[in-house]
Amino acid sequence: MSTNWSAYNGHQHYDELVTAEGTPRPVALALMNYLQELSSRGLKSRQAAADRASIEAGLQQRLRALNMFIDDVYHDQNCVRDGVVPAQLIQSSKDFLPQAVGASPRHGVWAHVCGTDLVRDRDGTVYVLEDNLRVPSGVSYMLENRSVTKRVFPEVFRTMRIRPVDAYPSQLFDMLASLSPRPGDRPEIVVLTPGIFNSAYFEHAFLAQRMGAELVAGSDLIILDDDCVYTRTIEGLKRVDTVYRRINDAFMDPETFDRQSVLGTPGLFRAWFKGNVAIANAPGSGVADDKVVYSYVPAMIRYYLAEEPLLPNVPTWRCADAESMRYVEEHLAELVVKPANESGGYGLMVGPHASRAEIEQMRLQVRANPRNYIAQPTLSLSTVPTVCDTAIEPRHVDLRPFVLQGSKMSVTAGGLTRVALRKGSLVVNSSQGGGSKDTWIAEDV
Repeated sequence: MSTNWSAYNGHQHYDELVTAEGTPRPVALALMNYLQELSSRGLKSRQAAADRASIEAGLQQRLRALNMFIDDVYHDQNCVRDGVVPAQLIQSSKDFLPQAVGASPRHGVWAHVCGTDLVRDRDGTVYVLEDNLRVPSGVSYMLENRSVTKRVFPEVFRTMRIRPVDAYPSQLFDMLASLSPRPGDRPEIVVLTPGIFNSAYFEHAFLAQRMGAELVAGSDLIILDDDCVYTRTIEGLKRVDTVYRRINDAFMDPETFDRQSVLGTPGLFRAWFKGNVAIANAPGSGVADDKVVYSYVPAMIRYYLAEEPLLPNVPTWRCADAESMRYVEEHLAELVVKPANESGGYGLMVGPHASRAEIEQMRLQVRANPRNYIAQPTLSLSTVPTVCDTAIEPRHVDLRPFVLQGSKMSVTAGGLTRVALRKGSLVVNSSQGGGSKDTWIAEDV
């Protein structure tokens, strides 16, 4: 055999491809001949490609299960009846919307855009850290980072086969178009923004411009007596088919939710519930964007899809569970403790990097509201070389690929790599001093 196979010692047991004498079985002869022609580098390249395909399939699997869970929550709640998730988990969720019970979004999809955060531990295992299903952001930085990198390192893109990411706006448009309640017509799509003071306003304007969609505020929309949504234009009112909303549930519709909100549109929820307009992500999808719910996703995949999870969760202790709570209290200094519904790294404690006072403060917070907290081991996140002043130093990173689901699914060929710019920090969120990098998925390595 070639160098690749010289150390293969499969004859100690029955081997599916190789006989006890070390020769290929007849059924495997063509395959083995092909594999023997590959160099070690070529074989590893194909293994890496298979790993990338597994991650893509795992992300799609995860979002399918999450959407089935959300749809179940607002209909029959079979997952509760069958003991997959406890009733209290849903009843105590601040993002469960009783008003959405019975709604049926097109294609049965509630979370149309998902930013799933991935991390790689010391041994190379890729874990899902969390799912962002309410108003996931950061994709504009993914696109802008690629644009900058291509200008700075044009020669690299001439010599390496790096998968492009610039198709995302058209993929987003196609997904939003597939949600239209008037299939067959060219849909009118708007991006609903809370305004210029929102930290992600640049992204709202960026994506609207790239998709050729209108960027609107809540006051630009009106719901008429036909319970349809219209946008005000210089030519008059124009019916809206899909709203890509970048505004939280509570502020979206003062008629249904927060009556003090000046950011939303009165009647928008009613129009959506009656099926006259699509909203991405759908109201109520945040019930699955909960770090306690996250811990049940592997069980959801087995329950709804009858499949084993392709991507593992980080091991998680639910503080509402008495036995888990005892373990967490005994090991607070070793664990990462997270609130269930915060984002941006707020409220998080990394035990090994926390002071004794911070640890004791977290202990009191967890005791006061155990449902609101989970704990996880402190992973040794992978690093990338980072230019820091005059030196190049390692900094910890995670990766947020974006998954779209409408009439079909797609996954970005890369994603947003977030970087903890402070030396030794494991918190990569931009609100906590993190940055971002371009992410390359190479066709050949």
